[in-house]
Amino acid sequence: AQMIVIKQSFILLSGILLAISARPLLAEEPKSGYEYIKPATRAMQDDDFENPGMFAVEQGLELFNKKQNGASKACSDCHGADALEMAPKSIARYPVYDENKGGIVTLQKSISLCRNNIGSKPLPTNHPDLIALETFVRHRAHGEAVNVQTDGPMAGLLSKGEEIYRTRYGLIDMSCAHCHSLYTGQMIRGQKISQGQGNGFPAYRLDIGEMTNLHQRIQQCLNSMRAEPFDADSEEIKLLGLYLMSRSNGLKIETPAVRY
Repeated sequence: AQMIVIKQSFILLSGILLAISARPLLAEEPKSGYEYIKPATRAMQDDDFENPGMFAVEQGLELFNKKQNGASKACSDCHGADALEMAPKSIARYPVYDENKGGIVTLQKSISLCRNNIGSKPLPTNHPDLIALETFVRHRAHGEAVNVQTDGPMAGLLSKGEEIYRTRYGLIDMSCAHCHSLYTGQMIRGQKISQGQGNGFPAYRLDIGEMTNLHQRIQQCLNSMRAEPFDADSEEIKLLGLYLMSRSNGLKIETPAVRY
């Protein structure tokens, strides 16, 4: 009799979760992950001397200002010393859509393509040097509002990204939406679940002690869900990353944020 009750309860819970997954997500005001972290972590992020992510900014600055891996010139030769000629509003629009460059172009991909144009040896996606450059360039738009395009060719891509966001994955059979749309503000391992916004990335993760961009964070989440992570260059991770960043529209860029 006890087993029957447990089975019936499981069926009921599964039905509730299925119904929740099928309904439209609530139109909630976007809130940065900063709103969900502990006061001590906020203080760490706010202090450039205490923020461990600033080491990546400094490393990226050094890479930006020197010729690398056989390049004919440095990034700064085109974009100004210390990237001062780069427009923060343009940085805040990434990821962008460019049919000539294969569709969705992340900020890291744009940096990588620029490096290729000046003859620098190609680096694999998420190479530490690319993460440092991505962090440095994104930091140049610190305080600018995220402004990812949502109309035109982006509309269909965002719809696909949202579908991935709602899809259940892994042994625990949950979607991104379960945590970051339905259980926002609930506690897990002593931390509040955030909305999963992308405005702080690349961010320094205290849990693993290293810089992490948005796509890497997606892979880490999938690992936590006991699911096979999307490949670093897969269309799925580009679509999901695009959708997550679009949810951050209007939020100020915090790179390098500090997150658990």
